Amino acid sequence: MITGMKNIKTRVLSSETPNHVGEEIMLQGFIHSRRDHGKLIFIDLRDRTGITQIIFNPQASESAHKTASDIRPEYVVSIKGLVKNRPEKLVNEKIASGTVEIEAKEVEILSKAESLPFDMGGEELNLELPTLLDHRSLTLRHEKVKKIFEIQAALIEEFRNASKELDCIEVVVPTIAAGATEGGAEVFSIDYFGHNAFLTQSPQLYKQIMVSVFERVFLIAKAYRAEPSVTTRHLTESTQLDVEIAFIKGFDELLDALEFVGTQMIKNVSEKYPEVLKEFGVDKPLIPIKIPRLTLREAQEIISKRTNRDLSKEMDLNPEDEREISEWAKIEHKSDFITITHFPTKKRAFYTMPDPENPEYSLSYDLLFKGLEMMSGAQRINNYEDLELAMKRKDVNPDNFGLYMQAFKYGMPPEGGFSFGLERLTMKLLELANVREASLFPRDMERIDERFSKTEEKTIQEK
Repeated sequence: MITGMKNIKTRVLSSETPNHVGEEIMLQGFIHSRRDHGKLIFIDLRDRTGITQIIFNPQASESAHKTASDIRPEYVVSIKGLVKNRPEKLVNEKIASGTVEIEAKEVEILSKAESLPFDMGGEELNLELPTLLDHRSLTLRHEKVKKIFEIQAALIEEFRNASKELDCIEVVVPTIAAGATEGGAEVFSIDYFGHNAFLTQSPQLYKQIMVSVFERVFLIAKAYRAEPSVTTRHLTESTQLDVEIAFIKGFDELLDALEFVGTQMIKNVSEKYPEVLKEFGVDKPLIPIKIPRLTLREAQEIISKRTNRDLSKEMDLNPEDEREISEWAKIEHKSDFITITHFPTKKRAFYTMPDPENPEYSLSYDLLFKGLEMMSGAQRINNYEDLELAMKRKDVNPDNFGLYMQAFKYGMPPEGGFSFGLERLTMKLLELANVREASLFPRDMERIDERFSKTEEKTIQEK
């Protein structure tokens, strides 16, 4: 044993190992994989910064080699050893520590792991979605799966940065509400100490209240929708990235703001993580200087010409329509983004401002990215009497929204905002097949952490 090894107390991370050639260091992490070559044992050790190759040679340390003979993937270990340069022909340029390897002198098992139910050591984790989610606490450790959420974290950071550039302040709002945010039956009712309450469908009402305080706000919040559907694009619990802006000059100011935030998020993340996009086989997104904008009816006319389908009576774009108009934007404008405006007023929430020039349509908008709606928003009704009338037309009782209405009764400036779906944005940026892959612990009709039994599923669907 090398003298002084037991006195090494400072942990060195995988990415830092090339800076310590010729030194004795301590590494800690998970056993990613092991390979036996004769008397030599090779182990890839994984920590938060990457992977380092460790060599256990009985001639360097018989005791360490003996311990290594018993360790398996996902064991948690502490290893002390000597950092050596790899032979030039064995350099691994794919990893940060690829120019070095560690000759182990000591190893301590911090925690053991049972035999894995599937191979976790490959570059791809080739599992069906149910298996991927059934073993979520394990599959999240896989390097490629983990990168999904590194990208998601980067999207959140860029959302915050862009919102702050708009001079917004971050606020935190509740997820338990006294009334259904948007009305309708797609809400989760809860017993709140003997009173009726709901999980929020959206943080909409609270962020509107807050613009009367700070004028410009942004927030990151959970939203809950009791939609009886299991699709590749819907979640029961989703994460929303919201912005609300007061004292707007007009509708175009809102469109400029939403397109700025949306494109800044995608642009900056794509430029900072090109290697991740490459690993997922994704091309750099097309972001023109000016995002194409169409009203709903203009978009439907273009789709009809391209597909020979009559959309004149449709009140929205279906998934096929979103893909079609996005393909048009890509061809005609070299853009992976397109903004669609002026959806029918009767299909939007009660707080949405009708277009003064044609009240049948609203001052609303969706932002599509690569064929999928990423964001919705609108200019809001800010006059108390108009808002009260709009609620009654939607069969929403203003008495159930006392705190919300209070803010308007005492003055609300012209305002509007928008909301991005974080999981959808992550899914489309990385071209994942299902939005559940972009949720750490997805909630849908089939699971809360674990899948329901068939009996439980039937009971939920009947309810």
